[in-house]
Amino acid sequence: MDEIELKFVSSAEQTAALCTQVPGLPGLVTPPTTRLLRSIYYDTPDQVLRHNGIALRLRFDGAGWVQTVKAKNKRHGGLHTTQESDCPADGETLRLKLIPDTGLRDRITALCRRRDLAPICETRMERTAALVDIAAEGRVELAIDRGEIRAGERCEPYHEVELELVRGEISALFTLTARLFPEGGLRFAPISKAARGYMLAAEGRIAEPPAPRHAHPVLLTPKQTGETAAREVLRVCFDQITQNIDTFRDRDDPEGAHQLRIGLRRLRSASALFRPVIGHPNLTRLRAEARWLSREVGLLRDLDMALTDLLAPEAEACPEEPGFALLTDLLVPRRQTQRDRVREVLTSARTQAFLLDLARFIETRGWLRPDDFAQDYRLSRPAKKLVRRAIHNRWKACETRAEGIETLSIDARHALRKELKKLRYAMEFLAPLLPRKRTKSALRRLKRLQDVFGDLNDLSTVERLLLAPDAPGRRDPDVQRAVGRVLGSHRVRADLRWAEAQHLWQDLRAHKPGP
Repeated sequence: MDEIELKFVSSAEQTAALCTQVPGLPGLVTPPTTRLLRSIYYDTPDQVLRHNGIALRLRFDGAGWVQTVKAKNKRHGGLHTTQESDCPADGETLRLKLIPDTGLRDRITALCRRRDLAPICETRMERTAALVDIAAEGRVELAIDRGEIRAGERCEPYHEVELELVRGEISALFTLTARLFPEGGLRFAPISKAARGYMLAAEGRIAEPPAPRHAHPVLLTPKQTGETAAREVLRVCFDQITQNIDTFRDRDDPEGAHQLRIGLRRLRSASALFRPVIGHPNLTRLRAEARWLSREVGLLRDLDMALTDLLAPEAEACPEEPGFALLTDLLVPRRQTQRDRVREVLTSARTQAFLLDLARFIETRGWLRPDDFAQDYRLSRPAKKLVRRAIHNRWKACETRAEGIETLSIDARHALRKELKKLRYAMEFLAPLLPRKRTKSALRRLKRLQDVFGDLNDLSTVERLLLAPDAPGRRDPDVQRAVGRVLGSHRVRADLRWAEAQHLWQDLRAHKPGP
């Protein structure tokens, strides 16, 4: 049996507030019940079950012991889909022969042959649960867990909210989530309690340290349809966005904001790339929300770049210039104010609605239109057949923007930079369907060209920041002298880099990317 759940890491305050909210929920089937659950996870000394994606547990639920096997845990868009098989147990004694699913039973028996099974970790949770009917969508079991995860002498508190689909459509999970948490601030749970217990046993913690997430490759195959390829690309974009939101909320690392902005740009690029396949008004709206969120993060990224990449090197090179320290002292508080602003935005109801709507769109095939009789044909076309036109269109857009490259204005250079970025993202998304050697070479050239354009864009950004009417230190001659030094040195560099950009563009044209 497959178990489909939407899981969220919660705080003690969130779970306490939710428990008081449950009795008044619309659609409540039965009054909520609260019970203690003790779950013990078993494995071999070399953890052969974990390495094969299997969790084996005994759970006491207040009425008796239950033996459960979980396998094939997949997480997409916050959803956890797991193959599950359980049966009554005789106390704290494993009985592998009683596993109802014969395939799982044979596999576990083979893996554990001549290996002893022993407890690795356990969870002790107070669970408040209720069944909720979502009109026209389905029935959901809501479970609010408050307790701890243990491994040997180690113990960590943990709170989680689980929504399990009992029957009906997956959309019911997202509808109930939006109803339960209208104010925002949710965090998707990326891993299971069992995985956290194993981590506690091995590393003494129940979660990975927050870290910026860079773009991951998309695992496409030539046999996939355009629809499944689009879905996989959107899932990778979703994961990059949500992980970097969590990282930004927990850390001041500028890379988190940078990678969040990249994830949002990649999502917008993917939505444009696959519009012929999954075009829908909801996709247009999600793309607009991604643009809004990217703008909110953008000013902070600009301040990070100005302080770290432009101002700091100049200050180090000119220690006798007092204006650099004054300018830094003026920009740092402005950056902190913007960082606080972005944190508020990322925990807002609007951002949460965007993430839930994006996940719903991806996981429920939100692009389907019952009245579009030609849609089946578009969705079922092999992804391989979409590649040639997609890359061709992106390349032609670059060529159009690069016409007369020697005389391009600042705005025209910026437009070309954006088209090159879209081409690069498209090639990265579709790389498994493109000629490997030629694509690798083209991406290398694109990256070098983008790096140059990035430097040019940084100069334009810092000019807007330091020469704006509300720019810091506009009336301080020392600050203005420092601003002049920064802009002067970077304008010289920009001129040199622009000559390099023209050369790199001609090199890219000579090795035209494509299938």
